[in-house]
Amino acid sequence: MFNPPYANAICYSGYRDGQSPPSGVFPSYEQIREDLLILQRNWRYLRIYDCSRHADTVLEVIRNERLPLQVMLGMGVQAEVSNYNCPWGGVYSDTQLQANREANNAELERMVALSRRYSKEVLALSIGNEASVEWNDHMVPIDRLIAMAQHLRRETDHPITFCENYVPWTGKLKGLVDHLDLISVHTYPVWEYKSIDEALAYTQENYYAVKGRYPDKPVVITEAGWTTASNGVGIDSWNASEDLQKAYYDRLLEWVTEDQILTFVFEAFDEPWKGSPDPMEPEKHWGLFALDRTPKRVMAGLYTDLMSDAH
Repeated sequence: MFNPPYANAICYSGYRDGQSPPSGVFPSYEQIREDLLILQRNWRYLRIYDCSRHADTVLEVIRNERLPLQVMLGMGVQAEVSNYNCPWGGVYSDTQLQANREANNAELERMVALSRRYSKEVLALSIGNEASVEWNDHMVPIDRLIAMAQHLRRETDHPITFCENYVPWTGKLKGLVDHLDLISVHTYPVWEYKSIDEALAYTQENYYAVKGRYPDKPVVITEAGWTTASNGVGIDSWNASEDLQKAYYDRLLEWVTEDQILTFVFEAFDEPWKGSPDPMEPEKHWGLFALDRTPKRVMAGLYTDLMSDAH
């Protein structure tokens, strides 16, 4: 049974300006150390998205610096089937899909290796991120996800999960659940055009729709947050601000702390490499901290020493 001590948790991607997973330019040891020294003041659990050099360095920093942090380690999976429902792509040649399967196999082995090397630093293992929801561009069939979970069960001792939007958990992923130690749910009221006054109730509705279906399985939230800027594409511009982020965060944390629901807030730092080139693209602005590591309004009270004139 997955039952770690309750504590604050956050998603962490440490890429700075000019760095990104697609480019293969990774943050340095010192940059990640700077980030984790900030985060360890308020959080105990981190979630990261792949088993790249970024993940290796995060785990190395935690161990070397003896930081009181543990990591939910994720697989960065690529599409194994085309998804014609994806609005921005998701259709690949047979050659590319075969190459992706081989890349996923290699990622799985990296996960096994990291989880063994950093056994104490790893909290749990996730076999992917949003790889079954109907709109994604990296679709992986359910039987393949099951095979990945079974492989990890044979090769590691860590709890196993899959991180996904709440909708597939209510039906499509039923066959996967028996192979997992916990269910990891994503919930984003602002992406579904909810106002701040509707937001917490909507998040609770998403969570309990999944929990009610699997009452005997631990259910955690691995993404919930609010962007601070938008160009109006997907999220109304008026519905993205630092004030709204703070309001959602405060209400969310009050609920999950009272009910002891492990919740990884999305996201620690702004991610400029994501989404379209538009600087107001909402994907770039989910951080509780800006790209320069200064706290946004939501964190201002806890991090007054890091404040700048910009916030």
